[in-house]
Amino acid sequence: MMDQDVELKKLRWRCRRGMMELDILLGRWLDQRWRQSPSEQRDVFLRLLACEDDILWRWLSGLEKPADYALADLVEHIRNLPIRA
Repeated sequence: MMDQDVELKKLRWRCRRGMMELDILLGRWLDQRWRQSPSEQRDVFLRLLACEDDILWRWLSGLEKPADYALADLVEHIRNLPIRA
């Protein structure tokens, strides 16, 4: 449990970007999906976090779509996550 908590804290830090909108979108996926996601999807999320903010914003705002199918699929999931109050 302790290792997972440390990992989540590190990932939450990596989700902090230069735009609050990106912070919210990436953090929402981390909160709602990370723990139950298979390792393959977690790997895709880590690849997503390695992208530049301007590219992430274009993808997550729907202006562009990633050429990589796995990234495109995850971006679509992130965009469609429900907002929890």
